[in-house]
Amino acid sequence: MRRTERLVLRQWGEADREPFAAMNADPEVMEHLPQPLDRAASDAMLDRLRATIEEQGWGPWAVEHAATRELIGFTGLAVPRHPLPFQPCVEVGWRLARAAWGHGFATEAAREALRVAFDELGLGEVVSFTVTGNVRSRAVMERIGMTRDPAGDFDHPALPVGHPQRRHVLYRVRPPAGGVRR
Repeated sequence: MRRTERLVLRQWGEADREPFAAMNADPEVMEHLPQPLDRAASDAMLDRLRATIEEQGWGPWAVEHAATRELIGFTGLAVPRHPLPFQPCVEVGWRLARAAWGHGFATEAAREALRVAFDELGLGEVVSFTVTGNVRSRAVMERIGMTRDPAGDFDHPALPVGHPQRRHVLYRVRPPAGGVRR
């Protein structure tokens, strides 16, 4: 478990299934992903995220609002599941429930994930990527110190040619001297 000023990043539990499924079924939350997830796909994703953390000790953590103990989404580190032109790599990513948008939670949690990546895991670089039009996630990437690498932009191999979300932008960040600032 990791804590920030307002958040807890933790392992997934059974009680997370319902709010996680609701978030993954929300068309607005899933706007920049291929499609909303049904309950079975959401549960399978939660199981994968939980297993990753069990195996590695890190991964995409459940993000809980510390004051309310409510699950608001996930943030963390992952090795991409699809072959990408800039691998090997570790990415930082996030997904928050619509009610949690606009409060700086994604930025706060992503900064903690980067701290883990650089200060605990000793990684030399972390990437993040999203569809070109996802301005909210791109703004988070910039707020956490990532820089766009236009030469690294790519067509996501999991999406067919002509799919409107196939083109992705790539951002990178290296550890700052003296560790990650909170």
